[in-house]
Formats: sequence, structure tokens, C-alpha cells
Amino acid sequence: MGKALIIGCGAVASVAIHKCVQNDEVFNEICIASRTKSKCDELKAKLDGKTSTKISTAQIDAKNVDELVKLIENVKPDVVIHLALPYQNLAIMEACLRMKVNYLDTANYESEEIPQFSYKEQWAYNDRFKAANITALLGSGFDPGVTGVFVAYAMKHHFDQIETIDILDCNAGDHGYPFATNIREVTDKGCYYENGKIVKTESMEIKRVYNFPQIGKRDMYLIHHEEMESIIKNVPNLKRFRFFMTFGESYLRHLRCLENVGMTSIEPIEFQGHKIIPLQFLQAVLPNPASLGSRTKGKTNIGCIFYGTKDGKPKDYYLYNVCDHEECYREVGSQAVAYTTGVPAMIGAAMLMTGKWNLKGVHNIEEFDPDPFMDALNKFGLPWQESFTPDKVE
Repeated sequence: MGKALIIGCGAVASVAIHKCVQNDEVFNEICIASRTKSKCDELKAKLDGKTSTKISTAQIDAKNVDELVKLIENVKPDVVIHLALPYQNLAIMEACLRMKVNYLDTANYESEEIPQFSYKEQWAYNDRFKAANITALLGSGFDPGVTGVFVAYAMKHHFDQIETIDILDCNAGDHGYPFATNIREVTDKGCYYENGKIVKTESMEIKRVYNFPQIGKRDMYLIHHEEMESIIKNVPNLKRFRFFMTFGESYLRHLRCLENVGMTSIEPIEFQGHKIIPLQFLQAVLPNPASLGSRTKGKTNIGCIFYGTKDGKPKDYYLYNVCDHEECYREVGSQAVAYTTGVPAMIGAAMLMTGKWNLKGVHNIEEFDPDPFMDALNKFGLPWQESFTPDKVE
């Protein structure tokens, strides 16, 4: 069918690459490019001989537009799958524009200097992508990503009007460490959307307890998450949107301690004659997410609870996926957090390469037809489940 250029070779990229070579009818060729080419070569060596997909590798500085343009020119891909850092989104989008190649990512653009999550700078590319007759698919991970597809599916098949959406993200995995990742999401102030307004909260201010299917009761906290920005734009007359994520007390206790001593700051400081950013230093000394796969046990449950009307009658609907960390590791050598992001990245790229999704311009995932994506979730390891009598979130 075609060729994909995959930028990044971390845990999420590794999952997506495993899934691309499983789907070799679509992905005849892939090129894996990263700052550290040896990681790409190592993964290529593991996969060679196990798939008909032709694999090549390359070294790339993903912040350098000219380097990216040269790489795209050499590889000649049908789509660029960006699975590196969100700080690099705009550079890679610019390179795709110059070469008129489709683009996909799994998270919105972040500035390294300013702690914010927003699509606005990427949406600003819409007219240029349309003029180039190419597509930028934003947020093709799980949340954002599959949650947006769930929203589109609910709108298409179950509701005349959706009034409220609660996204619930529960990771009940245990890797044996007291603390790992998710720092910026947790330390930022929370917010939700209600009656046409964004309501801001303090970090971890709003707590709920929810009984997650196949997991049980967990504490979850309202946080700001990026898909709110696109979903309130793309779901007409939505009254309320909230996003909740589970965190254990041990995790929060460690986080508060690190905040108190300034380790979560993104303000540069002088240290032994060098400028360093405390948060970046902290992330460097914490366990690498790619190393957690073999240690992690338990499950994730991520989904959307909808309330609205159908044929003039009130309706509740819960659409979710449960993923097992150990099963993911046995299949692709990564835990479920990486798996639930890498699989949808591959599926989104396949939607573009096969022409099943063909909107030109810059679009979030809930703007596309959800049905072929939902079918692919069941086929490639993220089967979805539904309930018409879910427990509600207060």
C-alpha cells in the first residue's frame, strides 16, 4: 500500500512500529528515525525476518526543519508519524508542508518554556495544509485520540444531542516504583467546561471515587487535558466536559514533596556553571517509561461517559477499553500506557494511507468517520466495551 516515516523510537513509537509491521498490507515500508539511530537499528534487527514490511532507519534532529525536509525527500513517505516530543510538532508540520506529505501526532504542541497545552498553534496551519492538499491528523493516541473517536461514534450512533461528557482515565498498573511520570499534567491547574465557560480549579482540587469495570474503586482527580479544547469546539451545544485521572496517595505525596523543593519547575536555574531546568533534570533521573514494561502488572481502563438525548428521551452511555499491562508486554515488549497510545497512532496512519480518512487541512480525530477506526481497534488489540447503565460521576 505505502510507506510511513516514523519519527521517534521510544516506548510509544516501539508499539506503533510493532503494529505497523503486523499490518503489512498497508505498511509495505517504514523508516524509523530518531536522534539516536542505534535505537532504531536495534528495533529493526528485532523485527527483520518477522514481517514482509521493509524497514530502514535514519538519524534526525526533529527540531531542525531543513534536516526534516531532506529526510522526507529521501524517504518519500505517504505519511509522517510523529511519536517523539510534543515540542517538535511545529517543526515537523512545517517540514511536511514543504514536502506536501500527510502528518500525524498523538499530543498537542507544547512549548518548552511555557507550561500550557493548546492546539491553537497547530490549528493555525489549517489553511496552508488545505492549500497543499494534505492532512494533519492531530491527537491520534488514546487520550487524546481514541476518546475523540468514542465521542464521534456516540454522536453518530447513539445521540441526537450530547449534553455532558466525562472522560475517565484509570491506570491501575503497579510497576513497583513509588513515582514515575505525568508530572506536568498533574502540577498544572485543573479546569473543566460548563455552560459555555472554562472553569479553572486548583491542582487536584476536585476528587471523585469511581468503580471502574474490571478494576474496582479508585480515587480520581479532575485535571486539564488537551482534548477538551477540540471536543467543545466539535460537539455542538455541549453543556459540560470534564476529564478525570486516577492517582494513588503515594504518588501524590511524592509529587507534593518534589513541588515543595522546586523540582517540578520549568524555570532555568544555575547549577555548577550550567543552566538547567529542574523538571527536565527530574525526568532524566526518574525511571524511563520504556523500562517499566517487564515490571508492570494490572490494567488500564480509559473511556467516556455520555449523557444526552435520543429520539426525545434521556440516555446514558459508557464506552471504554480495558487493557492488561502484562498482555501488552508479552505481545510487543511495552506496558499498557505505551500500548494504548501506539496502537491508535498506527490505526490513524492507516486511515490516512488507505484513504478512509481524507479531510484536507488540520483536523482533530473526532472530526473523522469513527466507524473504520472503531473496527480497527477491535482488530489490533484495543477492543472496546459499552454500557447503557453506567455509574454516573457526581
